[in-house]
Amino acid sequence: MRYHLRILDERGLTKGHGYAGRTITERGRMEIEEALVQDRTGFVLTQIEKMIYQTDFDLTSKTGQVIANITTIKEKDLDDALGILRYLAEHGMGCRIKVIAGGTPNSATPIPDDHIGIATICSITCDGILLKHGIPVNINYGGMLRFARNQASHYTDLIAYSGTTIDPMKIFLSRKTTSVLDIVETGDGLLLANVRAVPDLARNEASDILDRVVEAGIIDYVEIGDPHSPVLGAPVAAGMTGISVSAGLNSIAAIQEVGIGVAVEPVAAVMDYSEFEVV
Repeated sequence: MRYHLRILDERGLTKGHGYAGRTITERGRMEIEEALVQDRTGFVLTQIEKMIYQTDFDLTSKTGQVIANITTIKEKDLDDALGILRYLAEHGMGCRIKVIAGGTPNSATPIPDDHIGIATICSITCDGILLKHGIPVNINYGGMLRFARNQASHYTDLIAYSGTTIDPMKIFLSRKTTSVLDIVETGDGLLLANVRAVPDLARNEASDILDRVVEAGIIDYVEIGDPHSPVLGAPVAAGMTGISVSAGLNSIAAIQEVGIGVAVEPVAAVMDYSEFEVV
């Protein structure tokens, strides 16, 4: 044990404090976060599947657990952020949110005292609903979806959930290339969306269920592809039908577009639907 600890000290990964023990250095923390990338590939998908299993939202009673994204903004930006959300709602892109005060104990994502958390319903919730109705779902890609004249045109970029160590939505938000507000104002632009696939035989039932998911305010846009064909340019395996769903973080993308800083944790927690309110 002493031999291995000495090596960690020599590499700058830990720092000894005599009989008081050791602490992990900043370099050591980076090693923990960045090492063993091959073991972390696909970890995002594993976390998503765990969350999907925990959802139990009922479309009839509109009650139950949903998956939430949690975004942190500075407290001083809250009024402006809510103004953007109300603007989206007035133009048919409403969303349900929960405001979390800074320093709230037991929050899935720690919120500093001078910040505010905004929880939004994650679109992955719809996959949990499909699963509870007996429809198997493969979560394939997160991507940037081009809109033209208020119609979805094609995906411009895709990241496979099975091949990444970082949630695709977090990656695309960090690039700051969305134009959600442009879509609202002109019908043209880029928004966040993701692609899943269901068996061809379940296509019609999945379509009916997702229409009800839209009515419940879980998601605001869905497009179902033809069997054996790509959906908006995203490839789909043989025997499966592709489904494109707008991401629950598009409202947050719009907030970012006006210059408000955001820190986003997609698929952060499972929360009760009753906790969310229409802006």
